[in-house]
Amino acid sequence: MEEKQFKLCSEILKSFHETGILKDFILIGSWCIYFYKDYFSNVPYKMKTAITTRDIDFLIDNPKKIQKKVDIPDLLKDLGFVATFRGREGYIKLDHPDLILEFLVPEKGRGSDKPYPLSNLGMNAVSLRFLNFLSANTIKVKINNFYINLPHPANFALHKIIIVKRRSKEEKAIKDRNTAIGVLNALHHQKKDKTIRKTFTSIPIKWQKRIIDNLKSFDEKKILEILNKTT
Repeated sequence: MEEKQFKLCSEILKSFHETGILKDFILIGSWCIYFYKDYFSNVPYKMKTAITTRDIDFLIDNPKKIQKKVDIPDLLKDLGFVATFRGREGYIKLDHPDLILEFLVPEKGRGSDKPYPLSNLGMNAVSLRFLNFLSANTIKVKINNFYINLPHPANFALHKIIIVKRRSKEEKAIKDRNTAIGVLNALHHQKKDKTIRKTFTSIPIKWQKRIIDNLKSFDEKKILEILNKTT
């Protein structure tokens, strides 16, 4: 399954690149773990890079900036994707036996339970809190002859810690915790403690407190020490 998933993911990314819309997207979620392997090629990266989820999530930080009109359901139908709806509000996802594709946007103001329309793309998106933290600092990773945008690993990991206790399923919460700590440890081996701290101090105090409280509950003394250093 994993090889099939990766091949299909590559075809999706290639299609988005060829139509000129990939630059507007940030790949987020568990697939980042796999694509970070080259970023961490010079240090121990003990993360399990095998794909363990069907979900591929793309973050669009500023949907209003998308100028190109590309009907994504039509673009991906030859790959076997079918547009389906979830929930009473009609959130669109693209379903395939091997993968599920959805789009996300940062929640603004009080938020809304309704989908955010992506009219130029023939899709809609889910609005979620804290996503602007993922788009605040990104890296580019080369795939074949093009690049994809990913959250910087420090943002990715600290975001996981922020939301970990919002998970309704304990299994997913444990997975998020282990993923976050694994990525932060890889950054530590890269001697990027200052980057971790800079990323941490860039966010609102309320978010910082949530991270500290969650790390204390995990008994992650090493990461807490990194965040509390003053030099």
